[in-house]
Amino acid sequence: MASRLSVFDIYKIGVGPSSSHTLGPWRAALDFVDELSRAGSQVQSLGVQLFGSLSKTGIGHGTDVAVLLGLQGYDPVTIPTRNIPEIIARVRSERTLRVNGGDLPFDERHDLVFQPTAHPGHPNTLTFTALLADGRLIKQTYHSLGGGFIEREGAAPGVEIEYPFIYDVSSGEKMIVLSHTTRKTITRLLYENERCIYSSQEIHDRVESLFQVMLNCVYRGCHTEGVLPGGLGVKRRAASLSQKLLAGKSYPDRKSWLAAIRKSPRDFATVNQWISCFALAVNEENAALGRVVTSPTNGASGVIPAVLLYHYLFGNFGEDDLLRFFLSSGQIGALFKQGATISAAVGGCQAEVGVSSAMAAAGLTEVLGGSTRQVLQAAEIAMEHHLGLTCDPIGGLVQVPCIERNAMGAMKAITASNLALAGNATHAVVKFDEVVATMWETAQHMHSKFKETAEGGLAVHVSVALPEC
Repeated sequence: MASRLSVFDIYKIGVGPSSSHTLGPWRAALDFVDELSRAGSQVQSLGVQLFGSLSKTGIGHGTDVAVLLGLQGYDPVTIPTRNIPEIIARVRSERTLRVNGGDLPFDERHDLVFQPTAHPGHPNTLTFTALLADGRLIKQTYHSLGGGFIEREGAAPGVEIEYPFIYDVSSGEKMIVLSHTTRKTITRLLYENERCIYSSQEIHDRVESLFQVMLNCVYRGCHTEGVLPGGLGVKRRAASLSQKLLAGKSYPDRKSWLAAIRKSPRDFATVNQWISCFALAVNEENAALGRVVTSPTNGASGVIPAVLLYHYLFGNFGEDDLLRFFLSSGQIGALFKQGATISAAVGGCQAEVGVSSAMAAAGLTEVLGGSTRQVLQAAEIAMEHHLGLTCDPIGGLVQVPCIERNAMGAMKAITASNLALAGNATHAVVKFDEVVATMWETAQHMHSKFKETAEGGLAVHVSVALPEC
């Protein structure tokens, strides 16, 4: 009946550092290779053009690496991330791609073109061109919409996925009315919608899988030291912070490490540091091409794990809290995706960390027993205080200010939840739907140099000497 995105369209498992610049182009390359496999003729040559933001910050965001991996059929969900450097090194040394079982000459200097001019279709656009042995030329253009979503050029605008959901939850106001008339929580409304696509077991399995990837990512980030790749010389901090908070003690596995955290002091300063530690850990992994959960983007992938682990380790965690957290937070991400944007190249970092903070605030409020109005108010408060946030990555890398910004987004989410739960949401001055509309208006009027181009803000005021690519 009503159509909207599934929660599991918002949450994806992928490889860092960027959902729009890494995961999106990767998925586009996989789609194009799939088209080539159906063409019925051998590929003679292949070329790729990266336009606009994909060109300007593509190297720092790993767009070139993502395209090379996707064209060779590697899946971002399952590829062993430790093998990525070796795979890319072989492509570059041999100057060949293994496309659909055959070796194809491919020289990045000529066949992968960075075109900084903007494409009229979208700031994140790439075009694949293949010449087949029978003389046919196959050309396809894709737009990377943020959050790993892609769109083939020529597709009907705004139409991505349609599901036969029971409840129309396409706005905050509709969710409030539905909760009142059906006497159902947000979780129950969304769960019954998701049951139109997945079985109960599939829903729970997907939620558990997302949580396990988050836990693994945090654990790896808190146990890996060194300097992040890219040339900025950014030192990884999560591991040393974790060790400091645990008084220098080491633990042999994830289970014992989490148990030790649960037993650690719960004063404000310590808990605050753990929240920051979790966020830093995820985004350091993301910057190092680690596996993360896109939530709703890779650049903002540390906010939700940090807030969820805050509740998991220091709160009164309930049996159904994972399901409640992911469903409610995912719906907030879907509403921003459909009513505004989750792409930094379109709306700046308000569209990434801002949306993620709103999602986390909603999820936390839901598991803490908030009403539908309070859940939406928490999301509104979190976004209200991210409005206008620019995306100005130094060196085009998802490191500064991106990593710390996730820690700040997590803290804002918790504060937003506390404020919503402490007040009467019925008398809120700003409604959730209004903040979505405001964010979209802000995005449209934001100067392009603050939209993931590395042409404004910190990216031009901080002097760095990066190695030549």
